[in-house]
Amino acid sequence: MNKSETIETGDATGAAIGSSDEPRSDWRIELPELTGRRVMLREPRAGDATALFSLLSTEEVSRFISPPPSTVEGFERYVSWTHRQRAGGQYVCFAVVPLGADTPIGLIHVRALGPGFATADWGFAIGSEFWGTGLFAEAAELVLDFTFDVLRAHRLEARAALCNGRGNGAMQKLGAEREGVLRHSFLRNGEYLDQVLWSILQHDWKKQQQEKAAWRSRVVH
Repeated sequence: MNKSETIETGDATGAAIGSSDEPRSDWRIELPELTGRRVMLREPRAGDATALFSLLSTEEVSRFISPPPSTVEGFERYVSWTHRQRAGGQYVCFAVVPLGADTPIGLIHVRALGPGFATADWGFAIGSEFWGTGLFAEAAELVLDFTFDVLRAHRLEARAALCNGRGNGAMQKLGAEREGVLRHSFLRNGEYLDQVLWSILQHDWKKQQQEKAAWRSRVVH
C-alpha cells in the first residue's frame, strides 16, 4: 500500500507455512493462509475495505506512510490491485486477522524490487488500538518465513522515517540490520523526511530462528 515509506513488507512455487506434508501450491494462483498462535494471515478481500479504511486512515497510523486510500472504494481498488500484482508475481499482500475473528486489523506487503524476489522490500500498517499487543510481531515473523522460504528472497529491505520511533523499534526487535540514513528521501505532507534503511538477509533470519529454537529447546528440557 505504501510505495515510498515501507514501515509503519524467485521461485514461483511455494507452500503454506505449516506441516511439510501439506500439498505445495503456486502462490501466484492463490496466496496461502499463514497461521500463528494468535493471528492468521490471508489475502485481503473486497469486503475488508470498510474495516481497513476505518483502521488505517487515522492520522496516528498514516502519518509516517504514503497516504492510504481516502475512501472505502479506494481500498476496494487497492485490494483488486494487490490480486493482479500477486498473479503477475510482483507483490504479495496479507491481511492480519486475530484468530477467532474475521475482520483484519492491518496489512503487510512484500514487493519485488527486480525480477523475482531475490531483493524485495516490505511494509506494514496496523490499527493503533492493536499496537503493543504482540500481534504485529507474530504476523511479521510469519511473513518473514514466507518471504525467505517460499518467495526465496535473499535480501529484504525496509525504510522508516527517522522520526518514526515505533517503526524503527519494530525493525530492531525483528533483528533487522540498520544500514544508514537516506537524507530527505520521503516526501510527506509537503515535508522531506530522512529515512532509516533496514535489511534482513535470508541467512541472518535462518540463523536467528535456529538460535530461538535451540533456546526454547533448552528451556523446555
